Amino acid sequence: MAEWKRNAGLYIFGQALSMFGSMLVQFAITWRITLDTKSGVIMMLFTCAALLPMTLISPFAGVWADRHSRKRLIVVSDAGIALITLGLALVYVLGYRNIWLMFVVVIARSLGQGIQQPAVNAMIPQIVPQESLQRFNGIQSSIQSLNMFAAPMAAGALLSFLPIEYIFFIDAATAAVGIGVLLLFVKVSGVPRTDEIKQGASAYFRELREGLRYINSRAWLKIVCVYGAFFSFFVSPAALLTPLQVARSFGGDVWRLTAIEIAFSLGAVIGGVAISALGGFRNKVHTMIFACVAFGTTAVLLGVVPDFRLYLGVMLLCGVTLPLYNAPSLTLLQSKVDPDKMGRVFSVSMMFGGLAMPLGMAVFGPLGDIVEIEPLLIVSGAAILVSGLALLKAKSLIGIGEDGKG
Repeated sequence: MAEWKRNAGLYIFGQALSMFGSMLVQFAITWRITLDTKSGVIMMLFTCAALLPMTLISPFAGVWADRHSRKRLIVVSDAGIALITLGLALVYVLGYRNIWLMFVVVIARSLGQGIQQPAVNAMIPQIVPQESLQRFNGIQSSIQSLNMFAAPMAAGALLSFLPIEYIFFIDAATAAVGIGVLLLFVKVSGVPRTDEIKQGASAYFRELREGLRYINSRAWLKIVCVYGAFFSFFVSPAALLTPLQVARSFGGDVWRLTAIEIAFSLGAVIGGVAISALGGFRNKVHTMIFACVAFGTTAVLLGVVPDFRLYLGVMLLCGVTLPLYNAPSLTLLQSKVDPDKMGRVFSVSMMFGGLAMPLGMAVFGPLGDIVEIEPLLIVSGAAILVSGLALLKAKSLIGIGEDGKG
């Protein structure tokens, strides 16, 4: 077996185990808040707590990912998240139970993820050769989706007979194993820099400005970042208000919330396997456009289907579309961006998306308390569908999407 395949396999194993624990916590907290409050405003606040800290720290995290060991950044941020979650578990065991404590922990976890994510995305090309990036991203997407498939079932089962703090303990344990695997067994090559690393606050801001100039000098890269923000804004009703929709329209049972997560995750597994095995269209951007049109269509259908079984079928199709967008777009950045700028590019992209989704929830969350959620899904889905088709006119983006073009 090639050395890179061993490295990639160990990396995926460790991160998949750690992610499983994180997803258990995420589902447990989301469902607890959803079922206890059934409030669009509270869901908006929860979304902001989960995304805004990540967004605020991401520009600095991108500079760190280009300056320091990306492997070390991932280990430190994972360890910090695990310790904070363990602290919440201990507080709950002592009897201090309050929904706002969950918000504090969600904010802290968001900060850790904001540090970790640019390093994770930028480190993949240090492990996987360029010609195998899309296949790797498809496989990783499938495994992440399998986690999303298993985690809600496990979370639903555990919540039915165990206090929520036991799930927090499980997350801390899986994180410890994931950190150990990455730290001890995964070898990561270095990234050659084209400029000298300088210390001081001014140097950090200068490198951040260099990253912004790098993006601004490439039309296709600007489109990827801006459209990513647009997509994140209009995806918020489908991504975050569907549990509330199900609780209101079909019944507030945990099994129903579990079912929609399972359906979506199963679809995402199918989509990840498809993009890994088939590779999509020759032009990666055409695959992304197809995924946008398909996602928009399914979001519209979520707003009109009257039967819960049909709703689950549409949710499965919705899940299929996301790996068809995420894998080629991630591969595009990993293969076309200079290695020593990659952390900053991913951080800016994450910052745009991280600002757009809370903004979307700030708009759609309160609207969800005034009007039914179904019209919000129809409008947002139509916006994604039409904007996806409009990307066909972005010549610079279409050009960079051709395999083998620089």
